[in-house]
Parts: sequence; structure tokens; C-alpha cells
Amino acid sequence: MQKVVLFGECMLELKQNEPEVMRQSFAGDAYNTAVYLKRLFGTQDVSFMTALGKDLISQQMTDKFASEGLNNELVFADEVKTPGIYLVQTDEQGERSFLYWRDSSAARQAMKFVDDNVLSSLTASDVFFFSGISLAVIEPAYRTAFWEMLNTLSIAGVKIIFDPNYRARLWRSVDEAKEAFEKAFALSNMLLPGIDDFEQLYGLTSVEQVVDFCQPYNIAELVIKNGPESLFIKLDGKLTELQIKPVENVVDTTSAGDSFNGGYIGARLNGHSTEYAAKIASAAAACVIQHPGAIAPQADFMAFMKSKFSDI
Repeated sequence: MQKVVLFGECMLELKQNEPEVMRQSFAGDAYNTAVYLKRLFGTQDVSFMTALGKDLISQQMTDKFASEGLNNELVFADEVKTPGIYLVQTDEQGERSFLYWRDSSAARQAMKFVDDNVLSSLTASDVFFFSGISLAVIEPAYRTAFWEMLNTLSIAGVKIIFDPNYRARLWRSVDEAKEAFEKAFALSNMLLPGIDDFEQLYGLTSVEQVVDFCQPYNIAELVIKNGPESLFIKLDGKLTELQIKPVENVVDTTSAGDSFNGGYIGARLNGHSTEYAAKIASAAAACVIQHPGAIAPQADFMAFMKSKFSDI
């Protein structure tokens, strides 16, 4: 059994089902990835690393993490701060837009809880995953500590996985985001970007340009999401294109990339080929975008996946 740590923020998700009525759930990109990884590969020890508060919502979140089978040993409780909140709205094509209230989120100060004992636990892990959103929400005063921690993990042999997941509104400037991302690229063993991440930051519009850009960073496994129809994987110097069957009944695209990440990472950690990992990851995303919200109902999700993969 391998130990996987996913670092980020979980928020209170509100979705308007009808006027003056809100549906409440919990979500956040790294958390979503942790949930889908654990659902699909239950033998993995999956920890979500974050900070919450000591309020009722925080307790409900912690209980929810446990109900999904996640290890809560790296969920820290701040005395004052509380979780962030966001409202998601979707259009007729399932594309979403968000309103956020996260400035006082406890997750922004998660690094203050990292002491020698926490660092020792992390260096004993097999994998550490984080995203561009994970980076952006860390208060600037704690970012140096984050890079020092990540460097320690890399030296200890922990596999570092990064999804850029660039969100312009979370950064003070493009240059600030570029500086952080390039530090992440240099430490990453696996990179899971979308073409749009590089287009927004660097003006790169093709897979070939992204591959060339990443070449100096010596990233062992590069997985490039090229929209809803194809995927490119570079491993051992070989670039492979895989086709993806588009989903016709798109309800909500929230967490499409996160569920893909969970399926892909879990499959690769379990020794599966990149082709199989891409298939299970794409199927997970296809299921999720046919449900509202970031986290599809567990029974529906597992039934869908088991109907397509006999070994789940």
C-alpha cells in the first residue's frame, strides 16, 4: 500500500438549484482528486492535507473526508479561521462560473502547522500532489516554507505530482504565477496540465510547443489534456496521442480535470500502463460531468465505473 498526500483547500460549495434554494456540498480541486483516487483505488492510503477551523462546517467537512475513506492525519484545525465558500453556476452547456469568499480561509495558513513531526510524516509518503490553486491560496508569507518543504520531499524520494490548474484571479500578476509554476515544474516528476494553462500563461497553443517548453525541466511523465477529445502523454521520451470519446449529456463540467487526475494517478501508482490509466481517468471524468457539482454521488459513480472496468 502506497501513501499519497494531496495538498490543497476544501471549500463549502453552494449551487443554486432554484431561486432562493441552495444545495450545499464540499469541494476543492485537490480534495476532489483525493476523493476520486480513493474511490477507484481503495487500497491506497490517501491523505488530504489542509487546514480547517473548529466550527460546525469544519467538523462536517472532516467527517465527510473520513466517510470517503481519506486519512485525516494531515487535516489541521485553526483556532480562528474557517473554510472558504464558493457559489457555482452553470449554463445550458454545463460550463460553470464561480463566486468565491475565501480570503479568510484556514487553508491559506496550512503551512504554519508543518513542524518536524509533520515533515517526517510527509517524507515517509510515496507521492505528494498539489495544484496551481493549492499554490495560489497559500498566503505569500508561507510560500517560502512550502518550497522548502517540497524540496525536502523531493530529496527524500517522494514523487511530486503537479497540476498547474491556472486561475488568473487567484494571482496578483501573471509574473507571480509564472515564477511559482516554474519552481513547481523543476520539482515535478509528473505534470498534468491542460493546453489552456500554457496558453494563458505563455501564449503556447499546441502540444508540440508545450512539450518543448517542458523539456528543460526533465519531467518524467507529462500528461497534456487537449480539450475534450484527445490526450497526449510523454513518457520515456515517447509522445503518444490518445483519443477520448466526447460526452453528449454534459450537465456540469466542474471537477472534470480533478476526477481525471484521481483516476490517472491511481492507475499509474497501481502499475497500470499509461493507456489504461488514460482510459479509466477519462471514464471517471465522463461520469462526473453528467452530474451536478464537483463530487458525483458515490453509488452512481462506482456503478458507472464498474460497468466499464471489471477490475474496479
